[in-house]
Amino acid sequence: MSLGYAEKLSYREDVGSVGMSEIFDPPHVLQQKASDSKKEDHGLGAKENVQTITQLAAMIKQSKHLVAFTGAGISTSCGIPDFRGPKGVWTLQREGKGVPDASLPFHRAMPSITHMALVELEKAGILKFVISQNVDSLHLRSGIPREKLAELHGNSFREICPSCGAEYLRDFEIETIGKKRTPRRCSDVKCGVRLNDTVLDWEDALPTSEMNPAEQHCRMADVVLCLGTSLQIIPACNLPLKTLRGGGKIIIVNLQPTPKDKKASLVIHGLVDKVIAGVIHDLNLSIPPYVQVDLFQISLTQFSRLSISGIISCFWHPFLIQLNMDLCKVFLVISLLSLVSIMNLNLGFFLFPEVSFSDRRDLKSAVLHRQPFVLKREMLRTRPFTLVLKLNFSDGCGCQCTSLELPVSLQEQGDSISHDKDAVVEMLRNSAIQNQCLGQVSLVEREILLSPKKEIAVCAVATNIVWYDSYFENSAFFEETAKNNEHLLRMPNDSLRYSEMPTKKLKCY
Repeated sequence: MSLGYAEKLSYREDVGSVGMSEIFDPPHVLQQKASDSKKEDHGLGAKENVQTITQLAAMIKQSKHLVAFTGAGISTSCGIPDFRGPKGVWTLQREGKGVPDASLPFHRAMPSITHMALVELEKAGILKFVISQNVDSLHLRSGIPREKLAELHGNSFREICPSCGAEYLRDFEIETIGKKRTPRRCSDVKCGVRLNDTVLDWEDALPTSEMNPAEQHCRMADVVLCLGTSLQIIPACNLPLKTLRGGGKIIIVNLQPTPKDKKASLVIHGLVDKVIAGVIHDLNLSIPPYVQVDLFQISLTQFSRLSISGIISCFWHPFLIQLNMDLCKVFLVISLLSLVSIMNLNLGFFLFPEVSFSDRRDLKSAVLHRQPFVLKREMLRTRPFTLVLKLNFSDGCGCQCTSLELPVSLQEQGDSISHDKDAVVEMLRNSAIQNQCLGQVSLVEREILLSPKKEIAVCAVATNIVWYDSYFENSAFFEETAKNNEHLLRMPNDSLRYSEMPTKKLKCY
């Protein structure tokens, strides 16, 4: 969950148990069956061996309707603090230490091994549904289909129209929580109603649109896999229990004890990423790499400065001013924004864009240092030109920079273009993985406005990629690991070309 969400929540004295010690099962417990002396009652009337990751994988493989129930613990390796752990948000607040620091802005956080493993299980047809208590949007960004996801407590990046129900997934955190109005409106021309945020505050009821399918799938499930959750928030925490009525099983993977442990067929105390990576390994599956695709906007606006080519004076007529429009000078305003910075949040993924004009020596190049990035140049309408943009990316990206060319003709008026955003994003992801290369840019849409003449293009760019395969290459896979498991992820390898993409033509204008 995001710190923005924690800071916006209304104050509540009783948030349940916090700051509980974390428990780590020793490596041999995860590797093999324990001896009979370690048998224990798991609450189902039968005594079973403490089961291994391999046995967990077998239970998942044999399941007919697997449901995942996730909490903040699956996002800690993404740089997002949890709430109840020793360094959790509510733990530190109770100690008077305020909100903990995050290693990354939340819109730059990337899915963990667990997020991507769930995507692989869903694609393999094993995982049928995901129920999340998180509001960080990482399940959607990782690739879990929206129709197979219930976000019980909302999504900090999602807005909804209270009239027609249309949803809008943003790449910035929404300003409010508590299902309040936001500054934006529904884009449906027949609607236009002010949108609401979707994140719940303490007293807000769980939305039926999320709760109903969650309950239905828990009743259908033969296995509910609870990952990284303390199972304390009511009523969400009671959903996994619904599988028991149909003879299903609950599995809990968490570093701390939960109130539902006695109801579970299996409890594993360990890093969720480590356990789930082992499951994927035993199922002979592979965790797909994650490719970050970001959106940015380029806007070209023309403002004409009229030039007088001749004045004819007649006795019986007033002055006649003849204007030669072909020689009119035009102020061209070039605006470059990430869609995040459009909200004046200044959290964009690129910095210091460089603008040049490859075939126009009379137009001065520039490096833009402040958001919003705006450049003004004066030129003749008759002369087309090529605008060259070099995008320098921030440190949170695996790509240092990329360049693109935009042919511009001030006399010609192009057509509006709209491509399916999801299809463009998928194309860029596939290309980045297959070519092991970042920085590819593709046009998503272009809008033409007439007064003043303005062309707005939204483009997508592949800015980062995370590979998870190095975790399996580690010979000490089952050795005890530190709590900080950033080593589970690796950034682009040495063969990945990411220093600078060659200049490419983007036929937007």
